[in-house]
Amino acid sequence: MPDLKVAGFKSSELITGLQTAFEKYSDKEKADLIKKTNGIFELQVSNEAKETATWTIDVKKVGTVYKGKAQPKADVTIILSDDTLIELSEGKLNGQKAFMTGKLKTKGNMMLATKLDAVLKGAKAKL
Repeated sequence: MPDLKVAGFKSSELITGLQTAFEKYSDKEKADLIKKTNGIFELQVSNEAKETATWTIDVKKVGTVYKGKAQPKADVTIILSDDTLIELSEGKLNGQKAFMTGKLKTKGNMMLATKLDAVLKGAKAKL
């Protein structure tokens, strides 16, 4: 498994857990997730030190997570803080509220961004 951790980012654990969950999915579960989601999410996460880490969640073809910009191009880029990503994954904040309050910005297919919640919840259930 590739190293997905980035020093200084609390969400590194979340991203690593997401990849672990994807690896635990059966082929059918993964195919269902890909069919339901059909998108590539690029997360641009900034921490308190104003550093940015980029991770890509590909739920279009393979169901994987990797560090760096999306290859091919992301369907949606989500720009948020480390704390906001953690709050979203823990269910303390919903994506719509985060967007409306300016804690989350998107570029690209905004409707696809709403599916990230389901991807995170599904992975959490698998762990």
